[in-house]
Amino acid sequence: MSNVGLILEEKAADIGNFLVGRLLPFRQKRHVGPFVFIDHMGPTKLKDYQNLDVGPHPHIGLSTLTYLFEGSIMHRDSLGTELEIKPGAVNWMTAGKGVVHSERTPEYLRTTDKILHGLQIWVALPKELENMEPSFVHVEEDQLPHWSDEHADYRLIAGKFRDYTSAVPVYSPLYFIEIKAKNDFKVSLGKDLYGESALYVLEGSIKDGGETYGTKQLLIAKEAALCEFEITAGSTVYIFGGEELPEEHFIFWNFVSSSRETIEKAKEDWVNHRFPNVPGDDDYVPMPQAQINSKIKGN
Repeated sequence: MSNVGLILEEKAADIGNFLVGRLLPFRQKRHVGPFVFIDHMGPTKLKDYQNLDVGPHPHIGLSTLTYLFEGSIMHRDSLGTELEIKPGAVNWMTAGKGVVHSERTPEYLRTTDKILHGLQIWVALPKELENMEPSFVHVEEDQLPHWSDEHADYRLIAGKFRDYTSAVPVYSPLYFIEIKAKNDFKVSLGKDLYGESALYVLEGSIKDGGETYGTKQLLIAKEAALCEFEITAGSTVYIFGGEELPEEHFIFWNFVSSSRETIEKAKEDWVNHRFPNVPGDDDYVPMPQAQINSKIKGN
């Protein structure tokens, strides 16, 4: 019997001058545990005149996680952070009461051909921490727990799984696990998972309940404890999820909160330039008129 309760296909989304495959949120599923937003960037080949340029934009009420497979991004934020992220490392920025950041191709790569490929994720903060002070943490690849067996290589990118705990400082019970299969085998992790769970196939394929699922598909489990599937050699999959936050969370543009009033204030603050500036990047991403006029979305 299949444990797949919902199958979601990547949908194209525009983040400025860059198209990504959006995995969450969908109309049918607004979140998986505390995960409320996932973008799959690329893989995109950029010419010497093409660059990632996401100018300064705001966030509240969430943590952002950036994890690259290929390429490089220069992160700058209103805390004064200026740091290049490369494949295998994690950028974890907690917006709390408000932060502004930009993401651009580093200067030394702006006139060369390059590839950009990775995941960008939003994790909603618990209600009691939504107004915390913003912070930024960079975790190098060798600081992430990893282990291997005869079948696969595993990495815990964020959260807690079995006796492993990632160095990424999360604020609610969650997990974000990478599995790279060496050969065909049955993955059985359910007894160690908790809350809600989903699986994303980056490369290769998996089988569950007699069905085969390939790349660009997000599979939502009916029950995390039943997470078991067959994976083919050479495949890479990500399992993520955790305990669902008890409060309803609303999503509006780049803002996440359990309070509509808080989002309305953030909206007004950004339009009226009351958020802090990003040192070294004086650009400004205006709130799209369509977003200003749109209804705040709940989970």
